[in-house]
Amino acid sequence: MLKTWLLVTTVMVLVSIAQAVTSSPNIIFVVADDLGWNDVSWHNPSMITPNLDKYARTGVILNSSYIQYFCSPSRSAFMTGYFPYHTGLQHKVIIEGQPRFVPTNFKMLPAHLKTAGYMTHIVGKWHLGMCNWKYTPTYRGFDSFYGYYNGMDDYYTHRTTGGYDFRSNTSVAEDPHHTHSTYLFTDQTIKVIENHDKSKPLFLYLPFQLVHYPLQVPLKYEQMYKHVASKRRRVYSGMVSMMDEAFGQITEALDSAGLLDNSLIIFTTDNGGSVPHGGNNWPLRGGKTTFWEGGTRGVAFVWSRNLLERTGYTNHEMIHAVDWFPTILHLAGLRPDSNIDGVNQWEMLRTGAPSSRTEFVYNIDTIMNSSAIRYGDYKLLTGSPGSINDWYPIPTQDNTISRTKEATWKPQLYNIRNDPQERNDLAQKQPQILKFMMNRLSRWMASGVKPQTSPVDPRSNPRNWGGVWTPGWC
Repeated sequence: MLKTWLLVTTVMVLVSIAQAVTSSPNIIFVVADDLGWNDVSWHNPSMITPNLDKYARTGVILNSSYIQYFCSPSRSAFMTGYFPYHTGLQHKVIIEGQPRFVPTNFKMLPAHLKTAGYMTHIVGKWHLGMCNWKYTPTYRGFDSFYGYYNGMDDYYTHRTTGGYDFRSNTSVAEDPHHTHSTYLFTDQTIKVIENHDKSKPLFLYLPFQLVHYPLQVPLKYEQMYKHVASKRRRVYSGMVSMMDEAFGQITEALDSAGLLDNSLIIFTTDNGGSVPHGGNNWPLRGGKTTFWEGGTRGVAFVWSRNLLERTGYTNHEMIHAVDWFPTILHLAGLRPDSNIDGVNQWEMLRTGAPSSRTEFVYNIDTIMNSSAIRYGDYKLLTGSPGSINDWYPIPTQDNTISRTKEATWKPQLYNIRNDPQERNDLAQKQPQILKFMMNRLSRWMASGVKPQTSPVDPRSNPRNWGGVWTPGWC
């Protein structure tokens, strides 16, 4: 009798686990802002990121995960599955007051997930357009939004470029106490988790404000790096550790709420670290705003308690920001449009299988007359890759960062597998490969759309909207 009871109980438990794993998983999509390659403890032991480290090392560290060179282009790629030169957001970022946006003919990721029964929430930074309400989060598929529209805010006053920028859904979110935004975002995220209806799958998009400048962090986090002589690097490092703490609190809340067993956590930066503001991408070349690996090869990992067959290793297969879109839709039981740029990478992530991708576009910007593409191990750059073009060790003092004037460069060719630091230009040594890559670039360029270039619209001025950045002027 006891044996029968144990057998029945075991079967019931296994069935319960199987049902949890096979139902649509919760997707927790965490995006760090301007986090550098050398700014996490699994690349740099001097960084204090124990929570991120635990999940990275017990999940799958993605060592060839590529993003765009700037904030808005990467977020556009995440949300649409298209390279930014196909959506019009390939030229730098959306500046406060510019009528630029992801066009509404691109159905965003949360809008797709809603059709599969998901509850969808965003806490943090938007930066994908706000000149009209139809471009803002709750009109693009999110059930709730708590955060800011523009590219950067003061962490305490929540102001940028002459206006207040903090929203709860479409209403202005007041913060009379000038609380560091990370505390506010973490508390709101935990509320979303605790109030979630478990009968429905959860899509939680967490684009952190950290570690984007301005360099602002409570003193206790800065003091974790007393040994760092550079004030800029010390404060920046404290911001990284504050983000790590918030990540730990959020994952703890997910576990306490019983949501973690059937969840996939995706963690990625949106671009390389901003070298002038304390970020570090050593030993990679360049940084944010450039097409070098230091600006486009990002810190990333995935983690799941039950969904991944192979864990605890570093994956070197190629994955790009546009790939998250079809991969997440696949997990939700949906199929994307066949013409998107992204490819489903679930088998690579789940089992360590080879990547479904052999090439991608770093960017094609016809305004700057600059581009970069990848095919297999080879990378082609034409025009200026940016102005942060050197290799930057961790700073020991607050020196001025060396920059190169943006000018026309000759085409450059690198073998990234053999030369990830981009020190050996092969353009003259391998002319046939250079010719092949130039032809490949021409094919990519043929499908590009005109970049959005609208200047700042004076109607956007917060003085016209009660001192608050508000949609309704385009």
